[in-house]
Amino acid sequence: MRIASAVVQARREPALTLLVAAGLAVWLLLQPALIQGLPPGMRLPAVLLGIWALGAAFVRPLGLSPERRWQRRLATPPWSLVALGLFAGLLLGRALLGG
Repeated sequence: MRIASAVVQARREPALTLLVAAGLAVWLLLQPALIQGLPPGMRLPAVLLGIWALGAAFVRPLGLSPERRWQRRLATPPWSLVALGLFAGLLLGRALLGG
């Protein structure tokens, strides 16, 4: 039973991260001020975090894998999920605080 539930969870997780990443991408298309309104010193790190989080979330379900070990480590869980969570938290915080 444990193996079957682990397989089901492993299959759902890339789809879930893809859905979250697509939602964040659409949200940024509709509300670009969430990033544009940041001070210049915070804007570049936020953009880089978004590129990492959304890029890893879109690449993984396609079955693509980076060649270099450090790139593969950043594009797979847990680091890719941490980046996606931080980026989603940043956007949600900016939206709730009226950023």
